Amino acid sequence: MVERVIETDACVAEGAAWLAQIEPRFAHAHEQTGALPLRLRPDGFAQLLSAIVSQQVSVASARAIWGKLETAGAVTPEAVLRFDQDGLRDLGLSRQKARYACALAEAGIDYDALRGAPTDDVVKTLTAVTGIGVWTAEIYAMFSLGRADVFAPGDLALQESARMLFDLPDRPKDKALRQMAEAWSPWRSVAARTLWAYYHVAKDREGIA
Repeated sequence: MVERVIETDACVAEGAAWLAQIEPRFAHAHEQTGALPLRLRPDGFAQLLSAIVSQQVSVASARAIWGKLETAGAVTPEAVLRFDQDGLRDLGLSRQKARYACALAEAGIDYDALRGAPTDDVVKTLTAVTGIGVWTAEIYAMFSLGRADVFAPGDLALQESARMLFDLPDRPKDKALRQMAEAWSPWRSVAARTLWAYYHVAKDREGIA
């Protein structure tokens, strides 16, 4: 059975209403954040290549490197393999990221098939590629495939937001937050949107204070 897919703002609003009903703290968060963003992205090779480019660099640096790749046409599997690792390094990728990009190009992933695959299979397929971790795979499932019931507990902003919203003594680690999020199924992707939005509201409030 194909999992529920978020396609419109109405889907997000439905999930937000459900979460507010089962957990008063989410209702409180929604009062602070207002309507949650849809945040959908394209799927496919280029989206994952962009994720690799963005690893551990500033947004500005990632955009600059991505611009060079786009200008050179090196955003398809065939082009990446044609440039090879040396050519990709000339375009601004580090040695490690050039290796990751080539590994992704060589993986031969059927991106169309991923659209109908269970989220666990999506994560398993993507993390089999060198350079793609669980966080990247879960974010891809959440925003590129629109899955309604996926979470990314390794995300530091989600961990910190959960600590603030649920008044926890410490920031929950990956395993603890994953277990905590089980109660938010089948709308864990909307719970994640809520926590990210609440994180920004809370941090802005702290900055003003």
